[in-house]
Amino acid sequence: MWTKGEPRNRARRIPPQQLSFSTPRRSELQLLQLRQCSSCESTAASKPLSPDHRELGRRQELFTTSIYSPGSAIFLPNGARIFNRLVEFLRKQYVRYGFQEVITPTIYKKALWAKSGHLENYAEDMYTVTSTSPSRAELTEGGEEDEYGLKPMNCPGHCLIFASKNRSYRDLPIRYADFSPLHRNEISGALSGLTRVRRFHQDDGHIFCRPSQIEEEIGKTLDFIRLTYGVFRLGSYRLALSTRPEQFMGSLEDWEQAESSLRRALDASGQPWTVNEGDGAFYGPKIDVVLTDSDGKEHQTATIQLDFQLPKRFGLEYSAPAPELEQKGETTTDPELLANYGPVQPVLVHRAVLGSVERLMALLIEHYNGKWPFWLNPRQAVILTVNDTEPVVNFAQRTQNILLGVSPDALDKPTAPTHLAVDVDTSVRPIGAKIRDAITNGYSLVIVVGPKDVEKGTVAVNATAMAPSDASAEELKRLKSLSMTPEELLKYMQEKVAAYE
Repeated sequence: MWTKGEPRNRARRIPPQQLSFSTPRRSELQLLQLRQCSSCESTAASKPLSPDHRELGRRQELFTTSIYSPGSAIFLPNGARIFNRLVEFLRKQYVRYGFQEVITPTIYKKALWAKSGHLENYAEDMYTVTSTSPSRAELTEGGEEDEYGLKPMNCPGHCLIFASKNRSYRDLPIRYADFSPLHRNEISGALSGLTRVRRFHQDDGHIFCRPSQIEEEIGKTLDFIRLTYGVFRLGSYRLALSTRPEQFMGSLEDWEQAESSLRRALDASGQPWTVNEGDGAFYGPKIDVVLTDSDGKEHQTATIQLDFQLPKRFGLEYSAPAPELEQKGETTTDPELLANYGPVQPVLVHRAVLGSVERLMALLIEHYNGKWPFWLNPRQAVILTVNDTEPVVNFAQRTQNILLGVSPDALDKPTAPTHLAVDVDTSVRPIGAKIRDAITNGYSLVIVVGPKDVEKGTVAVNATAMAPSDASAEELKRLKSLSMTPEELLKYMQEKVAAYE
């Protein structure tokens, strides 16, 4: 997918929409100068520093980076939990929206990128892969060493899947989804945290549809975006229609048809939208979703793009009656026309709901300021022991096993985990200190096990971290001292996750 980047030229850099980045954050030196400037003291005091996902990511042990792979986030266990939950959320929604997940290669021959047009338009942003062993090098027909390229996007691979068998109009729409890692050669000086990277995962989706299905598919995608951003509680976002740029592929008729389809879909959505004249991709117009972060900067996340050119370059087609009318998105009841079958070129809809998962994570880290909703929290619960006596420790470990869905005695059977994140602290420290540490570390539920709990077969649960901002003093008091059996607690936690709370 293409988004607006630097001026278009033969070897232009076209930063991906999910990696777009506005002005850089203030440096530490600038922040120090701001604090020390007497004329700015009142301003600095009245406006606290905005959350920075890089600092929060370090504090919460979400991700790190390495000089050995610049621009590639290394997700730590806590960050991997969040990443996987975001991906799993989308996978569940794919059932509703009819997407089938596929897995495609990371590298393709240079010839594929020439066919798709990426070699011409994205060469500078791509990584070339060659063999380090001359004896294993593959040669082209001209006798030169064949080159491969790390994929910067998934659409060519999905076109290969569509072309792998004969298709009928009855098969369409066909919707493919792909979470394969992508690589784009960003300038080293522009790399930053999770927002500007070289390796990333895009919730990439491609819809191959009939011309008459364009508006319906766009409408469903806008609904998908609305649902997802509502669950994340990211606040409002704006929609922008980007139209035909100065340099474009295809006919004016194709572009007018595509832009009209997007305009009608936007009108039908009931959401306000604006127009970015001349900001479309070279192969088709697009709808962009723009979010505002904690610094007030705008970031393009989700995108929907119409593409008439890639199906043409790959010679994609499906069989349909009255092919000439079918290609125009028109229908007929004329039996003579319907008796005539022929090939029709499908329309390709590129869509990404999150954009880059890494970049969306950065926005979420700052949006929540490290205070995660329960379903996303990598530290959902911690079990604290009052002492280190055997009955107390054993009951704490049994409670953890129940919450995790682990049965230590059933070693001959596959485990059916709950996918909850539950830690246990059996250290010999004052319980007050352990509770304070648990709260500081951001656990949603603080579970305490003491001798009396063992006798009753229950645990004491502090759930005040999950209270809504407008909770009453009485409600906070109730949440601070819940008493449940481990099985009741498991049900309570699973209900919160199912409701995305």
